[in-house]
Amino acid sequence: MADKRKDKAEETTKAGISRRKFLKGVGVGGGMLGSGVLSGSLLQDGHGAQAAATKVLGPGAVAIELNVNGKRWPLTLEPRVTLLEALRDHLELTGAKKVCDRASCGACTVILDGSPVYSCSVFAIEAQGKTIQTVESLADGDTLHPVQAAFVENDAQQCGFCTPGFVMATKALLDKYPNPTAEQMRLALGGNLCRCGTYVGIRQAVMQAAQNSPQNSHQNSKTRAPQAGRQSRAGGGHSNA
Repeated sequence: MADKRKDKAEETTKAGISRRKFLKGVGVGGGMLGSGVLSGSLLQDGHGAQAAATKVLGPGAVAIELNVNGKRWPLTLEPRVTLLEALRDHLELTGAKKVCDRASCGACTVILDGSPVYSCSVFAIEAQGKTIQTVESLADGDTLHPVQAAFVENDAQQCGFCTPGFVMATKALLDKYPNPTAEQMRLALGGNLCRCGTYVGIRQAVMQAAQNSPQNSHQNSKTRAPQAGRQSRAGGGHSNA
């Protein structure tokens, strides 16, 4: 029996990791297995050589680059810094609000590679190589984006803390579905909370913004043109008579 245990120990040493060492590493590392990353000390053979060439970043600050609103920003951040913190504390883009800080209210919503995300739940280092759009990019000088204008005209904001998140979620929705159904609207905005309860105004704003979107404005002008022509011809005939 002792010989069998000895043989097993030798086999695990040759493989580079023992059962005891593995379980000990999992107990310390916690979520390492879920991400598919094992710590360097766990993947060492009996001679101390690294068994897997996994690049480890942190805990100190590292150089990264973010593409925000069409501009590249070089930053030096600790890997634990969230995208929300990077935007607010390092780039002074404070449109995205830090409210719950646990991905449950939507006030920090930004658009990442075309999809709405909670920036409080994305590490800044993960956002490298992706396009990031914040609410600051929407207005053109003093001219509001159609979504922003619709929120103002329909009184879809009160305290205003949730508004930037709703605006970005709405823009992402209309970019994907220019004529959203009620169900698409419900699903797209279901992750954003308005503590003032201005949901009626928000829904009206989304509907108005959809009507004023470039796609629908162009389509509406095409459908209205023949009607205008028929009215003109009818009017001309009446006048000549």
